[in-house]
Amino acid sequence: MKQIEVTIMGQSYILGCADGGEAALLEAVNTVDREMCAIRDAGKVKARERIAVLAALNIAFELAKRPTPAPAPAHPPSAASAATEASAAAHAQKLRALMARIDEALSQEGRLL
Repeated sequence: MKQIEVTIMGQSYILGCADGGEAALLEAVNTVDREMCAIRDAGKVKARERIAVLAALNIAFELAKRPTPAPAPAHPPSAASAATEASAAAHAQKLRALMARIDEALSQEGRLL
């Protein structure tokens, strides 16, 4: 597992990353950073913890608004659809892992506020 140093809203973090997952992790970091900076720049919320929670909710809401996949056909899945399902499951697992990392970072409060 690699470690990558990233910056979110001016704060540096070292994150663990599976080999080959760097691009996806950096994309997730950019999304979180963009969302958190937008909330901070709006000027209504100052506490990093609250900004992080609002950003997580906004990102989760955007993901929930995406169209749901069509029901599985009655015939056996093709290799392509099985790969798509595996990819979706992998993305969901990565999102859960990212949310767990955010929760862990927020639980180490003193440094974030």
